[in-house]
Order: sequence, then structure tokens, then C-alpha cells
Amino acid sequence: MWKLIPAAEASPLVTYGMAGIAVAMATLLLIAIYVARRRHVLPAAIVIASVMLGEMILAQSGLFQRWDLRPPPFMLMFVPVTILTACLALSSFAQRLVEALPFSVLIGAQAFRLPLELVMHQAANEGVVPQQLSYAGYNFDIATGASALPLAALVAMKMAPRAAIWLWNLMGLALLATIVGLALASMPILQLFGPNKVNTWVTYAPFVWLPGLLVQIALFGHILVWRKLRATADSDSVGNVRVPSPVGREART
Repeated sequence: MWKLIPAAEASPLVTYGMAGIAVAMATLLLIAIYVARRRHVLPAAIVIASVMLGEMILAQSGLFQRWDLRPPPFMLMFVPVTILTACLALSSFAQRLVEALPFSVLIGAQAFRLPLELVMHQAANEGVVPQQLSYAGYNFDIATGASALPLAALVAMKMAPRAAIWLWNLMGLALLATIVGLALASMPILQLFGPNKVNTWVTYAPFVWLPGLLVQIALFGHILVWRKLRATADSDSVGNVRVPSPVGREART
């Protein structure tokens, strides 16, 4: 019979794989901020490092495993961080990233979800992660990661229509929302998949960086793509703004 094992018993591949992906994505985010606005790099680095360290400390302290408290401390972390992420993605700060980064970079960055899903699948095989949260169950977010680089390459070569970006971004956001919904439904306060398939592994270090950082980066990236699509709505090709010709302007006047 399949059963969960404590997150602390995860293999080094799962533990260091998750930690490595989180650190790599935090670093890439700082590089993107540097490209967009150099003076924001140091404050951003301090905030990101503080959030990651704080999440690790709280996970290590055992506070996030206190599901007997109402509301659970883990939810008091996840919900505000998600709201903050959405607010930042809609801010003037994010507008700098929208203007500085091409579609190919914004899309290609989501490729991290491919190795992430492979790590989660391995964790499910080890019994650390409930099976419904891997692609052996109901989590198909691997499709977003697997399609990100090919689409980014096509966009860079100007071979992808805008509709492809719209559809891909919608798919990625829907799959992200699906896995978040599955994760919440599997937590001890709901246990919709049964008491033997509860989602508690993300309350332990370093797996807390999955909801506390990686999910936030994925959400942030999707919102930036939507903003760039809206900003380039009058483009004749992806990323190139159509400038009306003098003849066209004279004809209208």
C-alpha cells in the first residue's frame, strides 16, 4: 500500500534538487532586475534573501507544521506572499521588467517548471509527496515547463503568432492554479484526497521554497507576460510596435 513518509527522509536528489532550483531562480530574478533597473538590485536581493531565510527558519522551527492552530501558520505565510506577488507584478516596478525583457526571456524563464516537476515526481515515487501532486496524478504543469523553451525560441525568431503566446500563457496560468488548488485541497485542514495523501511536505525546509518562492516566481512571470501582451497590443509582430506611416496619417486628416 502506498503511503507518505516524512519529508526529512527525502533523498538528496529531491532535497538538493528543490533547493538548487529555488536558488537558481532567485538568482535569475535578480539578474533580470539588474538588467531592468540596476539600482533596485540590492534592495531586491535583501528582500528575496530575507523572505527565503525567514521561510526556512519558520519551517525548521516547526511552526508551519502546526495544523492544530486556526488559521494555520503556513496559510498565514502563503496567502499574504501570494497577494504581495500579484501586487508587485502589477506595480510600476514590474513595468520596468516588462519594458526591458523580451517575450522570449519572460516565456523561457518558465522552463524551470520542467525540472521542478521531475523533482516532484521523484519525491512522489519516494513517498514524500502525495501522488496527486505529481504528473502521475493530476498535476500536468510539466507541460508549461516543457513548452516554454521551444515557444521562446520561436518567439525570438519571430515565428510565433501573438495568439500562441496568449494561449500558452493562459494554459500555464491555468495549470499553475490547478496545482495550487490540488495542494490546498490536500492539506490537513481539508484532506480531500484522504488522510493518507495529505500535503505537509511543503511545510519543511527546503521544500517550503516551492510555495513560498517558486510558485510566486511562476505567477509573477505570467502576469508580466499578460502586461507585455497588452503593452504591445498595437504591434504588427510580437514585441514590435507598429508605427503608422506618414501617408496613413495624412489620409486620416
